[in-house]
Amino acid sequence: MITNIIDKRARPYRWKSITVIAEATWHDNTVPDSDLAPKTDGEIAYDQRECISLADAVQWANSLPGSVTLFIYDEGAIPM
Repeated sequence: MITNIIDKRARPYRWKSITVIAEATWHDNTVPDSDLAPKTDGEIAYDQRECISLADAVQWANSLPGSVTLFIYDEGAIPM
């Protein structure tokens, strides 16, 4: 289930083909002023998809076990 979305696109109106990363929401616990998420059994730590539509990315991330933060990037942009 998506609990947070962080949009890092330079081209925010592009939705047909993007790159997304899903991380367990508890990874955000160290960010100042963040809500705290508990760790749960069976959740994913990290996964990513490339060349996926925004609609499919949301559906995919919502199907993952546990709570996730969905990071959205421009197509081909993979953060280091």
